[in-house]
Parts: sequence; structure tokens; C-alpha cells
Amino acid sequence: MKFLTFIAILVLIWTIGLFAFADRVRGFTPAPEPARADAIVALTGPSAERVNAAIRLLEQDKGRRVLISGVNREVRRQELRALTPGSNRLFNCCVDLGFEAEDTVGNAQEIAAWADAKGYDSLIVVTSDYHMPRALTEIRAAAPGVELTPYAVETPSLDNSRWWKAAVTARRMTLEYMKYLAALARATVGAGRPDTAEAPANAPAEEAA
Repeated sequence: MKFLTFIAILVLIWTIGLFAFADRVRGFTPAPEPARADAIVALTGPSAERVNAAIRLLEQDKGRRVLISGVNREVRRQELRALTPGSNRLFNCCVDLGFEAEDTVGNAQEIAAWADAKGYDSLIVVTSDYHMPRALTEIRAAAPGVELTPYAVETPSLDNSRWWKAAVTARRMTLEYMKYLAALARATVGAGRPDTAEAPANAPAEEAA
């Protein structure tokens, strides 16, 4: 009986967390006007609107450069540029493409390396509303010293407050919530590890992977 009560409490906590997560997702849009940052990063996804939104922010001088992270290796620069008409000049001067990331963890690592190489301390993060909590968690873990400003792209199907009544939206929100919990767990474990930078100066250096 105690075991069943324990399971029931866990399910209740999980469910409350899911609806709190959904409220947070829906609160990201419409995205407010962001303050200017050092640069802008867009995480690629199923819609070209993420890239479009990042380029619009660049046109508004909200950052010096844009990184489009997670670009398919088979996509050519001119093909991606065609998704944002009128932005040829900006693409030529101020847009970098990242081809290494294959998931959100990879996006975070790619973004962190790019920001470090450029010396950027603040970034506007562009991705879909449902993906934003996980993206911010992963990027903060990979680049803890960088200030992040979310700029979410709306997913119309999730705008309905009764998202849980439709199988498609309920599945998407629940799956993203589970991925977000996993990201939080990774970030918590990572934060608890000793900083390798504090190793003794005479310790042998490891070879790069």
C-alpha cells in the first residue's frame, strides 16, 4: 500500500511538472523585443522560421553575428540563404554555419565553442517555444559564463490552452518535457563534478578527443 501511495505521489508531481512546463512554453511567445546582445544563435529544426527570426534580429542590429547551429552537411550555403530573401549581404558578412551538431547537446557545444572563439559574453537564442527550456538548459551547462536571452518562435498548435486534449500536441509536449528533465539531470550532475581546470599544473594533459 505504501509503495502504491509513493508511486501515486510521483505521478502527481510529474503531472504537475508537465503542466507547469507547458505554461512556461506558452509564456515564451509572443517573444518580447530583446535587448542587444553580442550575437545571435539559431538552432535549426523542422521549420525555417527559426533561421528567418534570427536573420530579422540581425537586420535590426540586435547582435553582431549569427550562428546557425546544426545545419545539415548536405545543405549548401546558398540554399539556406534562399530561405531568407533580401539577406544576401548579411549572409555574406555576418552569418556563420555550424555543421557539427546533431542534437540539442551538440548545438550547445557548438554554440559554446563559437561564443568562446569570438569572445562573446551575451547571446540571443532563437528556437521553437517548446524547445526553448531544454535549449537554454543545455547551452547554460556548456557555456556557464554567457548571458542568454530567449527569443522563441511560436508553434501555433501549442498555443491552445487545451493542448493536452489533442493527441499530437499532448505527445509533443510530453516528449519535450521528458527530454527537458533529462537535460536538467545532466546539468545537475555536470555542475557537481570537480572543475578539471583546477587540476594541478604538473598533471599530464589529456589528448583532445
